[in-house]
Amino acid sequence: MANELALKGAPAHPPGRVLAVLLRDPWFVLLLALIALGAAWAATGTTPPAVKSLWHWSPALLRGLGMNIQISVLAMALGTAAGLVVGALSLSPSPLLRRLARGYVLLFRNAPILVLVYFTTYVFPFELNLGSWNLPFPDWIKVVIGLGLPASANVAEIFRGAIQSIPSAQWEAAQSLAFRRTQIFRMIVLPQCVRRMLPSWMNLYASITMSTSLASLVGVHDLVDTATVASNTVARSDFTILVYFTLLALFFAYCYPIARWTRYLERRHEHH
Repeated sequence: MANELALKGAPAHPPGRVLAVLLRDPWFVLLLALIALGAAWAATGTTPPAVKSLWHWSPALLRGLGMNIQISVLAMALGTAAGLVVGALSLSPSPLLRRLARGYVLLFRNAPILVLVYFTTYVFPFELNLGSWNLPFPDWIKVVIGLGLPASANVAEIFRGAIQSIPSAQWEAAQSLAFRRTQIFRMIVLPQCVRRMLPSWMNLYASITMSTSLASLVGVHDLVDTATVASNTVARSDFTILVYFTLLALFFAYCYPIARWTRYLERRHEHH
């Protein structure tokens, strides 16, 4: 029975299957068509001036998007690591630890993300003094921390809910087979928790990615800041409209496949 329970972990999802789902979506196909059209315009040399300017600024815009992705990945990594710890503490037999974990979750789940970003940016020092060493503490790392705090609170709730959703009969069956508690958690409970957590975790990651646009407000040279610099430099109204539509399209192109994959995983979970 324990082996059967252990086999209920997260199933593999071939990339080809995910790509096939995306290609059946009209919005994703439209986005690919627009990208192909822009590339064709650039190749033939018949592009309007605004599109030429956009093509000139496209490497900088992609580098800005890379900064947003970097911040989102690191914020989710930090939030996931801290959230798993807080989520485990919320299930502790100690009432004090449970109250502390619950207070942490309530505080950072209900705090505005913009306030947390400003807090970490202007409260933390601009450099760290370690003896004779002065290490810079760049603003983008502070944004990572500011986004990682609400991410950790949400991951803690996701993890707690996943643990509590495991039927107690599985614990009892594994204990009757002389499994230790750590073995039950590692071999039986955790694989099922990963499968149940994954859709919510991916939704949270998409939300954190969109929140990285706030980084431009504290001086981080991200996609939004790059688009603003490009708009002020070119100083054409048609280019300004185009560059901000491009900004939306880039965020959409990154986050929409995540949303589609999340829906796909949710449907698979419902059918199992």
